[in-house]
Order: sequence, then C-alpha cells, then structure tokens
Amino acid sequence: MNWTNPSAARRQQILAAGRTVAVVGASPNPARASNFVATYLLASTDYDVYFVNPNATDILGRRVYGSLAELPVTPDLVDVFRRREDLEGVLDDVLAVAGVRTFWTQFGLFDEAVARRAEAAGLEVVMDRCLKVEHARFHGGLHIAGFDTGVISSRRQSG
Repeated sequence: MNWTNPSAARRQQILAAGRTVAVVGASPNPARASNFVATYLLASTDYDVYFVNPNATDILGRRVYGSLAELPVTPDLVDVFRRREDLEGVLDDVLAVAGVRTFWTQFGLFDEAVARRAEAAGLEVVMDRCLKVEHARFHGGLHIAGFDTGVISSRRQSG
C-alpha cells in the first residue's frame, strides 16, 4: 500500500489548527523558495513563525535558531526545506521535541519511509506540498498561476 497525503479537507484542518510554524532550512537569500514562503507566512498569516538554520543568524529581521531544540516554543507544524536525503535526520530532530503535531515537507520532498515513521510516532504528515500554496488556496489568495497578483485575469479586456 502506498502512502498518500491527507485529503485537502484534512490539510485545511491542519492549517487552521496550527498556531506556530518552524521553517527548517529557511534561507536569508530572497531568491530561495524558503524565503518566499517565510515572507508570505509573516505577511499573510497569523502564525508565529520561527526560522531554523545553523548557518544563518537573521532572516527577514527575525532571529534564526540553530536547531529545533533551541526554539523558545514547541511548534505545531514543522515545514521542511532540506534535501530529501536530510529528511530522516530532520524527522529525528522533530521527534526529539515533544509536542510537534505536523511534519510538512515542501515541493519535491517525498519519502514514504519517513512519512510512515513519522505517522507511527503520532505525527500528521504532509509531503511534497507547499505550505504557502496550500494556505493561500484555502484562504482565497491563490489564482491559477499560484500567486495573488491581481494582474492575471481570464477576463478579456474591453475596449
């Protein structure tokens, strides 16, 4: 039996229930997807957002923590921006922090064995899904291109 993500309705419930998000692998580089997602989370959600990256000290004007264990709170959801081969180690770190509810991996990150291990430990798991895209999708901020630019429209210009 192949592992599958929770349904869209369940993902929406997960996002609605969360209050704190830790972004593991957050980057200070604005060209990186993690920075774009972090910017969105800070500007467009009510989540308390924490950044984890042992190689950075400041991202978007916020303190960066070297590990999940250093966070001043236990995040409800851990959003992972790391290489696929790092997922097992990130899961180890998540499991060492009691109270995390959801292990979430970004686009391109899917590992069935890691998903099964996380679920066996009691975590909800979402893989290969963008937290920003999912949040925007459920909150009316997602258009066909994936961005709410207010520019792209399917309507013909009159004139």
